[in-house]
Amino acid sequence: MKIEQVFERNKNSTSCDLGEPYIIAEAGVNHEGDLDTAKLQIEQAADSGCYAIKFQTYKADKIASKDSPYYWDLKEEPTESQYQLFKKYDKFWKKEYEALKVHCDKHNIEFLSTPFDTESFDFLNDLMPVIKVSSSDLNNLPFIDYMCRKGGKPILLSTGASYLWEVQRTLELIDSYGLDTCLMHCVLNYPTPDEHANLGMMLDLKKHFPEKVLGYSDHTLPKEMETLLTSYTLGAQIIEKHFTHDKSLKGNDHYHSMDKNDMIVFNKKLDALMAKMGRYDKTVLNSEQKSRANARRSLIAAVDIEKGTMIELKHLTWKRPASGISPELIEDLVGRVTTRNIENDTVLQWDMFQKT
Repeated sequence: MKIEQVFERNKNSTSCDLGEPYIIAEAGVNHEGDLDTAKLQIEQAADSGCYAIKFQTYKADKIASKDSPYYWDLKEEPTESQYQLFKKYDKFWKKEYEALKVHCDKHNIEFLSTPFDTESFDFLNDLMPVIKVSSSDLNNLPFIDYMCRKGGKPILLSTGASYLWEVQRTLELIDSYGLDTCLMHCVLNYPTPDEHANLGMMLDLKKHFPEKVLGYSDHTLPKEMETLLTSYTLGAQIIEKHFTHDKSLKGNDHYHSMDKNDMIVFNKKLDALMAKMGRYDKTVLNSEQKSRANARRSLIAAVDIEKGTMIELKHLTWKRPASGISPELIEDLVGRVTTRNIENDTVLQWDMFQKT
């Protein structure tokens, strides 16, 4: 599946059928500056069923001042300065990302990377089908304006740590360029405890922006992947989850990332869930036809009725099966005259009556 298909599906859908979700493996900088590791992550993400892998592209001196405080779990990542943390992982630039794009193409998985400055956006734009805007940049309107104007592509807008009015304001800017948008619910907390996932916020986004694609960017611990499954049932068509080749590694985002085995578990559970959800248009299933015929009711003679009798309500009751006149047509039957004698408990048919 290509990400452009998700946006087309959202435009053309006439039902609440979500279809299969588009899964993005958020590798971020879990490659830790090693190109071979990044390529391995691409291969594992593709093999496990992800449709895209996303990296993060920045330079420490462009994204954070040197006194920027931390906002992550220091037990997992002890670096207390954003600048110092970003400095560890800002080795990749244009040449490396072009090589990763080629590797993605080779393994039939879409390449994405979140730009954090205009210079990185300028070279990433030619490599990606969509533009990802980090929650941290939701209010960075001049940067978003630059990307919309120069990119002209659909926007994946993460909405962590934002008020609804801020989402509305940013959407007005994006909409002024006529660009498709996926609103991705996100909790900007690393890691996010399950009880803080607040997946219900997705319903508020859908209520206020029903025409937008709904998505979810997850920071909870993988566990049994139930958070992702729940996000899907609430309407997420694009799901982003941090990804690593080795969850035992210390620091950065490894500790709250899924790996290929987690993704395989998710896909098995997703297949089972989609099988249970079945079709989305309300209709009678083939497996219900026998029950429909035998468990529904017909109008039944409540007493013996002589030929020539004008039918009144007192002559009628309703019982199973549904092989006779439906109870919903009782008013059409009342006032007609019997053309034969009818015994008590007979399933009534139209040829037993005539209009007066």
